[in-house]
Amino acid sequence: MIKQAIIPLAGLGTRLLPLTSVFPKELLPMNGKPGIEYILDECINAGVNEIIFVISKKKEIIKKYFNNDSFYRSIIKKKNDPRIIKEYKKILFFKKKIKFVYQNKPMGTGDAVLKAKKYIKSKYFLMLFADDLIMKTNCSKAMIKAHKKYNCSVMASMNVNKNTVNRWGIYSVDKKLDKFNFKISDVIEKPDLLNAPSNNAVIGRYILSKKIFTYLKNQAKGKDGEIHITDAIRRMILDQNLFIGHKFKGKYLDCGSMNGFIKSGIEIFKL
Repeated sequence: MIKQAIIPLAGLGTRLLPLTSVFPKELLPMNGKPGIEYILDECINAGVNEIIFVISKKKEIIKKYFNNDSFYRSIIKKKNDPRIIKEYKKILFFKKKIKFVYQNKPMGTGDAVLKAKKYIKSKYFLMLFADDLIMKTNCSKAMIKAHKKYNCSVMASMNVNKNTVNRWGIYSVDKKLDKFNFKISDVIEKPDLLNAPSNNAVIGRYILSKKIFTYLKNQAKGKDGEIHITDAIRRMILDQNLFIGHKFKGKYLDCGSMNGFIKSGIEIFKL
């Protein structure tokens, strides 16, 4: 069973400036609650009971958000508001499931995952990107079902516009396994249009084997001088480790840019 998840949160969020100059993007409200809570709900509803947040010292306000007990207790003591009590109970519930590790230098997603290595106990774990929301269905739960069926690593997939492939990790598809899943023969981080093997893109949901840590330990820096999880995954695939692409059924929302963030809030309101 997949019982642990890693969520990298140490990024600077520059695409959401000026908002993120003082406030982490993961706590920005979307239809009445912080974006990170949508990710937490997905994890917990998929059966995950331990979630590892990878943060930096600059983003310790995220830790404070889940550990601000004295503030809530003092407010509740003065004002016995049912809504505040409900919110506090929810945060306490999340708090019991979260651990924090630090990535103080922005070295990429691969480095962030490596920082969480000491906490991962089981053979496979889930990783999610907070910028990528998938609504209307639980993508993580569906991926766990595929993992059980094929006993391997699984990554979420979506067809993207060919002109935008340089924004994504892009799969080479080996063969279709069933209606929603296909075997991956290769994956390339942010290829240019001419070198993109398809328009099947990696979306921010992964079920990964603990083997990934061995590859990340000696992973060379890739594009933009960062250690990319995609590059380590590519090496694993070339070493004959089975990876499956999962075409999810839900509605994808990209919250990583200002336009995407605004549009995502509107879409969530409509649901």
